[in-house]
Amino acid sequence: MSFSIRIAVRSYELDALGHVNHAVYHQYGEVARMKGFQAAGCDWDRLTVARTAPVLLSTTVNFRRELRGDDEVDVSCVVKFGTGKTFVIEQVLTKPDGTVAAEMHGVFGLMDLGARKLFADPRTVLEAAGFDVTVLNGE
Repeated sequence: MSFSIRIAVRSYELDALGHVNHAVYHQYGEVARMKGFQAAGCDWDRLTVARTAPVLLSTTVNFRRELRGDDEVDVSCVVKFGTGKTFVIEQVLTKPDGTVAAEMHGVFGLMDLGARKLFADPRTVLEAAGFDVTVLNGE
């Protein structure tokens, strides 16, 4: 089971067609990522002091079903680390009835803000800041 939070659609997030504007899906993903990293114990203050920050390198959203005013959506967050400088965050936006509204795939890195370069092993750096990978591993 992956980490998930519920978000209520607000009227100001709707476009002229009455459904959630495409850019808002990215905002929902960001909210879930921040809450997920906090739930996993990532100490943002420790990262800031160490002049370290996660950076989004690419993102893809596949829209499946529209979200409309007064809908609610559960936004999951699963982090997958490999062996390189990047890691992947997979997210699914699901209506309470189980309908998938969208799927998001993001590629991230962890930047050394002093050197302006990605860390070679982002998982190790995040774990040193208290990040518990088991919270967001999707199992």
